[in-house]
Amino acid sequence: MRLLFSSMQWMIFIITTSVVAPIVIGNSFGLPQAEIATLLQRTLFVLGLSGLLQAVLGHRLPIMEGPAGLWWGVFIVYASIVEAGNLGTYEGLQQLEMGMILSGVLFILLALFKLIDHLKKLFTPIVTGTYLLLLVAQLSGSFMNGIFGVGYKQDSVDFSVAVPAVCVLVITILLAKSRVPFIRRYSVLLSLFIGSLLFAVLRLGKSIPQTTSGISVPQIFAWGMPQLNSGMIITSIMIGLLLLTNMLASIYVVEKELQEHTKNYEAVNYNKASFVMGINQWLGGIFSAIGSVPISGSAGFIAMTKIINRLPFILGNVFIILLSFFPMFTTYAAMIPEPVGYAILFYPFTIMIGLALKDYQSTQLGDREYFIIGLSLLVGIGLLFIPGQAINELPSMLRPIINNGLVVGTVICITLDQVIKKQTSVSY
Repeated sequence: MRLLFSSMQWMIFIITTSVVAPIVIGNSFGLPQAEIATLLQRTLFVLGLSGLLQAVLGHRLPIMEGPAGLWWGVFIVYASIVEAGNLGTYEGLQQLEMGMILSGVLFILLALFKLIDHLKKLFTPIVTGTYLLLLVAQLSGSFMNGIFGVGYKQDSVDFSVAVPAVCVLVITILLAKSRVPFIRRYSVLLSLFIGSLLFAVLRLGKSIPQTTSGISVPQIFAWGMPQLNSGMIITSIMIGLLLLTNMLASIYVVEKELQEHTKNYEAVNYNKASFVMGINQWLGGIFSAIGSVPISGSAGFIAMTKIINRLPFILGNVFIILLSFFPMFTTYAAMIPEPVGYAILFYPFTIMIGLALKDYQSTQLGDREYFIIGLSLLVGIGLLFIPGQAINELPSMLRPIINNGLVVGTVICITLDQVIKKQTSVSY
């Protein structure tokens, strides 16, 4: 029973952090609701299979796979090109399929030439601490908008949604801090049940849509055969290298968290992780889904629930794979109220700030380090406040990067950390 509940918690955590992206992307391309539902189905299938492959053959850690924010950004850029009439809807989606496949080739080549072990040395405590702070900063706006009901029933703050959502947040924290081990361990599961019930009683839940019963197999190349485009080749290489940053940072963060809870720890083979990452990118393209990436928030989930074993994580992904074959399940998964999901996820991501500060404390900080951290955070967080329409004139391959303060700030931090050598006689 304990294994079942732990596996269900992983399943719920993965679903609640993943359902928004395919729904937003489907709407941005103007796809019919039936196609958005199948996109959600394929995305959950790919995420479950990707997490399973990494846990068994890749990094072998309990790190969930989620829709990569970078690919999300590229999809939105292409949606704007389609909306402007410069590209057909499915022509754009077919180019994106090819983009994910090309990105997978890059990861596999890096693994075959054993370059990942050299690249991982770039992730010093300064870099990973800054990465985590930028991650939380990037997500904080979505969390607050979600909890306050912005965009759920109306475009402004909705107190009828915000009050119960804040109650769910408080309940989640109280359950996670409970002295009763059972309650603390399964706080995510309990919080989802209480939150969904509360929203249903207050009639704040989503209306039940018509669903098709039976089994539906995720379709291969649902948008058509991939199309090669010269611009997408360059974009895929850039996105692949930046996704590598996300992958290495996520592995490092979860590694450190696990090391605090267990002595029987198996060292990660980063080249295997990169190879499987390449396969996972291929899966995104082949199944017309959204390219995945290991999610750092897994460390916050582990710190919150103390579920450190791989088996519950593996079974949680198996559950997602199996349930993705049932359209009724994927439809109901999309019905989880967004404010409830954001309220439940809020606490695990607050833990990430503590993990970032622990990374900073693990190294000696001086003027050099303060300068690198300050500059990286200032640029990374500052980019988050640039309106999307302000970068519309930039080349399409640059827009999702400039609009991603997490990646830009992390790359700046890595660059400065390597370029500026330790000099005690120099102040910045």
